[in-house]
Amino acid sequence: MCGIAGFIGTGTADDLRAMCDAILHRGPDGEGYFADQHLPVFLGSRRLAVVDIKGGAMPMWDERGDICVVQNGEIYNHRDLRRELEAEGHRFQSDHSDTEVLVQGYKAWGEGLFLKLNGMFAVAIYDRHRKTLILARDRFGEKPLFYGESNGCLAFGSELRAILAHPAFKTAPPSKTGLMKFFAHGYFPGAHSPYERISKLPAGHIMRIDAATGARGMRAYWSFAITPDDPPPGPADDWAEELDSLLAHAVALRMDADVPVGIFLSGGVDSSAVLSYAAQSRHNDLNTFAIGFREQSFDESAYAEMVAKQFGAQYRVEVCHLESARDQVPALLDAVGEPLGDSSILPTALLSAFARKHVTVALSGDGGDELFAGYDPFKVLGRAAFYDAVVPRPVHAAVKALAARLPVSENNMSFDFVLNRGLKGLKHPDKLWNPLWLAPLQPDEVADLFETPIGADELYSEAIAAWDACPSANRLDRVLDFYTRFYLTDGILTKTDRASMAVSLEVRAPFLDNIVVDFVRRLPAHVKLKAGETKWILKQAVKKRLPPEILARPKKGFGIPLARWLRSWEPPRETVPYANTAFLRHRWNIHRAKKSDERLALWCWMALSHSVKP
Repeated sequence: MCGIAGFIGTGTADDLRAMCDAILHRGPDGEGYFADQHLPVFLGSRRLAVVDIKGGAMPMWDERGDICVVQNGEIYNHRDLRRELEAEGHRFQSDHSDTEVLVQGYKAWGEGLFLKLNGMFAVAIYDRHRKTLILARDRFGEKPLFYGESNGCLAFGSELRAILAHPAFKTAPPSKTGLMKFFAHGYFPGAHSPYERISKLPAGHIMRIDAATGARGMRAYWSFAITPDDPPPGPADDWAEELDSLLAHAVALRMDADVPVGIFLSGGVDSSAVLSYAAQSRHNDLNTFAIGFREQSFDESAYAEMVAKQFGAQYRVEVCHLESARDQVPALLDAVGEPLGDSSILPTALLSAFARKHVTVALSGDGGDELFAGYDPFKVLGRAAFYDAVVPRPVHAAVKALAARLPVSENNMSFDFVLNRGLKGLKHPDKLWNPLWLAPLQPDEVADLFETPIGADELYSEAIAAWDACPSANRLDRVLDFYTRFYLTDGILTKTDRASMAVSLEVRAPFLDNIVVDFVRRLPAHVKLKAGETKWILKQAVKKRLPPEILARPKKGFGIPLARWLRSWEPPRETVPYANTAFLRHRWNIHRAKKSDERLALWCWMALSHSVKP
């Protein structure tokens, strides 16, 4: 695990070092640089040593000095790929470096390498002979990679702050379109970023750059697609058994490291399942980490402890007083260096910092909710469709108004919050229900905030395109597709990466294993959500492993009492670029007065105030 940065064009070795210094937290164990002054091409790395600590330094070259690699990530099937390459005649200098597998794999398979990789990665490969730079990102975008063009420089980096440290980007203007989409989604969808001329390399994509001319091209090498018309053979019981076997293998792969490994434990099905498989592959030194809260509606630690005891794992819990933890919010938002619309980054950061005191790697349950229909919108989907079909459209506004009059609750995932979220999308086509469920602001509100006419079709263009392109006609499949492509990639995984890497902790997600995902995407919707029960097939797969109390638990978000906190805080002094600050101050005032719940939009304002300046 590392942070990487580099550029082609104008700049110096000092600029490269400044870019890498900006992401020192991602790699405190080492640094490395390369400069081809003739083109010029600059590559840098900050290393968090996890695999082959002695032999994995970067940049890493092949034996002839033609291929150079810097990467951020872990390749879980690197041992199998190494054996395959050695059988083809490739010789390795390191003992078990996964980075050297990228070096030799690119020599053997070119860009076909990336389809063979089972792991998380953002990688830059410089082919000195062909004068070509290749940038690539893993299938779900677990590891970030930004790039930008400005003043004769094409730069890339693991975080925005790495690119902004280059002189060509220090005055990069904010992106009005990006900021509008941020308030519409709660994250930056697809390639968007907060800045003009800086973009995200989309998940599952490759960019090829001609280092001599600057010409570049981009293509997708993989894209998530639900294909239930091609289900695995056999009945559902067989599917559950196969899923159990695949998950066991995925966790075993991710337990491989030359440093201590732990497990994030919430007491939910996903993290509990990960622990059960970890116990199967490693019979001692199982370290689990949980965050407990004194506030009952947010605390899940008793369930986490139950599961840890069942598997004989070392259980470590840090009980936080959320009223004290809230004082850490400003420092956290500064440390993240990028606006994130999910306030659960605070407990995620607390958990990461706690785990990092004991381990360098932690396994998480990320991806389970998106792949197996674990969120509330999946359960209410059928009811929403029924409501939309039988309740006349003119009545929708009246029902919505009545719901808005419910007392505003401060509890985690309260009834009024969930109900109002669900009703907001029903006046729109069903392809917009999902992004509107998550939206901090509705399209007309975004237009008012930025005093710019903009419609839902433009704000949610990426989500609409994915909905229309989904090969399944089943509505639940399309919802799963949306949550996996966008909310998981641009929201959940971004949050986990920034919170964990801020304290130099590597987090691995077994549910996103290539083989697991390829199996699950073929399963029909009715075994994921069955008779109102979410994650049915996953629960069938692990029912012999986990206590019934865990399997029967309702979903609880990893939240904080943000609604209450905001009523005692003062609004940010900073304005949002291009936006009408009076609009946001009015929202803060009506939230403080408990006239409505504006927590999502106000958190977005706070996040922006710490990272994007006018």
